[in-house]
Amino acid sequence: MNDSLQKGAQVMRYGRVVILCLMATAGFGASLLGASDTSGSYRVVHGWPELPDGFALGEVSGVAVDSHNRVCIFHRGDRPILCFDGATGKIVASWGDGMFSKAHGLRVDDKDNLWVTDTGHHQVYKFSRNGDLLMTLGAKDVPGLDRNHFNRPTDVAVAPTGEFYVSDGYGNSRVAKFSAQGEFLLDWGTKGDQPGEFDTPHNIALDAQGRVYVADRGNSRIQIFAGNGKFLYQWKSPELGRPWGLAVDPDGYLYVVDGGDLKIGSAGRGRVFRLDLRGNILEKWASYGRYDGQLYWGHAVAVAKNGDVYVTDILGLRVQKFVKAP
Repeated sequence: MNDSLQKGAQVMRYGRVVILCLMATAGFGASLLGASDTSGSYRVVHGWPELPDGFALGEVSGVAVDSHNRVCIFHRGDRPILCFDGATGKIVASWGDGMFSKAHGLRVDDKDNLWVTDTGHHQVYKFSRNGDLLMTLGAKDVPGLDRNHFNRPTDVAVAPTGEFYVSDGYGNSRVAKFSAQGEFLLDWGTKGDQPGEFDTPHNIALDAQGRVYVADRGNSRIQIFAGNGKFLYQWKSPELGRPWGLAVDPDGYLYVVDGGDLKIGSAGRGRVFRLDLRGNILEKWASYGRYDGQLYWGHAVAVAKNGDVYVTDILGLRVQKFVKAP
């Protein structure tokens, strides 16, 4: 083979290696495969939820749906934990007055226990579905970075084994893993923009294979890890925007809220995506604004077993229900 042909073959082989490495880093994700145009695939349910006369929600930061189709939210106002009937929107339970400093994340585990994070008190709480306090982690009003302290923790994800992960969060830049009994097991992450580093790990979710999905909001990406903290890959693209909230539904799809770039009073983004677990964007809907069906700092997302989607809205002071458009 002459020199020019040999060099050409080497360039082609090198190019193939680079492409394969990029695909592995992105997890065959949204940054490479893009999205189909599926705007309008969901519609908002007007008048949901049904609030008592004279009662208004504060900033709604967390939402989850239990096995009985109770939709529970965490908001910065009176009766901070509210649970609604998913079908009717009527309030079926509430608690927490005087207990929290600043509401943030809310999750429901497979036993219908509720988990919430308080970024003001630097604590994580576990409640029964009836509101009984079962566990508290973190020292109240004492931020820190060790096995017994958090610094403004943002969210919780609970595995079927009972082990759970805390994204910690605004003050720290790590994920901490605990046993079902609340014993510290391990943590990973530090401030930065490299793989395995975080800039505001804002939301966290698990899939059926035990992979850990982290909405790395400040870095405008989703990072995916093994349960032991090993970095696997990341998804980052202009289409995906800045992920704020994550949820994996019972069918194994990932729902993502792009809440925009934290700019008040200027045109922003308010979008919801449905992705497969290879990072492909399958559906997208919503826009930025205050009208029904729009999002003004969309913050968290939850999906019911029947496919209904619930999205919280910080500056819009609400939670909205979306169903598949006919």
